[in-house]
Amino acid sequence: MKKRPTIHTLRLTLTLLVVAMLTACTPYAKVQKTTNVQYKYEAAKAYFIEGKYDRAAELLEDVNAFMKGSASGEECLYMLAMCYFNQKDYISASTYLQTYSTSYPRGLYAEQARYHAIIALYRDTPDPRLDQSSTARAIEEIQLFNEYYPYSRYRAQVEDILYTLYDRLVEKEYRSAQLYYNLGNYMGNNYQACIITAQNAMRDYPYTKYREELSFLILKAKYTMARESVKDKMLDRYRDAIDEYYAFKNEFPESTRLKEATNMFNDAERAIKRL
Repeated sequence: MKKRPTIHTLRLTLTLLVVAMLTACTPYAKVQKTTNVQYKYEAAKAYFIEGKYDRAAELLEDVNAFMKGSASGEECLYMLAMCYFNQKDYISASTYLQTYSTSYPRGLYAEQARYHAIIALYRDTPDPRLDQSSTARAIEEIQLFNEYYPYSRYRAQVEDILYTLYDRLVEKEYRSAQLYYNLGNYMGNNYQACIITAQNAMRDYPYTKYREELSFLILKAKYTMARESVKDKMLDRYRDAIDEYYAFKNEFPESTRLKEATNMFNDAERAIKRL
């Protein structure tokens, strides 16, 4: 059964139609120069409806401070945020959306604001090799969203984004672990740093898609560390590498890296017999 339009909806629709006609025949420059805040605001709404987000954003920026605390303040702030979102200026969009969430935690657009803030932060996240501050902020926003809206229609999509963001953090840790491995014994035991970094990533993000890569890197680092050790430490380190091999084989019996892992295992066993 269709819902009948409310008086508020009809009034809003009529207002937008009237303003749209006015702005269609009124030069944009004239709207910019007017000191009539309400007229400028209504014009901004019309531009927003028409998808002219650059013009709408400029006008909304002009009136936003005046609208604060008024009946239109909430709508003004949300539209301003969405103007930037639709222009793919995700930094500005996330800033205004988070401001909206703080100012109107139970507002009419509260759920949509938090959801779009997540999308904006997610789309602004950089290459895993770079600083991941925006990734961390996106994860925090998702955690808040899930607390506020546990049954949201956006929940599944938000969860998918969360795991993607986790994987970006893990990828950064994996790259760091690889770097330690490549440094080897240069200015210290970097193999141990590789192992610790990879183990911490697996502990913090146990369901990451990089789990096999991390596990194999740990095995390789332990094996190489044993091979390059002083004789007094070789036996214990080779045994540790063999234990790691069994852990890897049990968890990833179909791994394409299993042949290389087995070669390391066989070499470690031969080395132990020689010691």
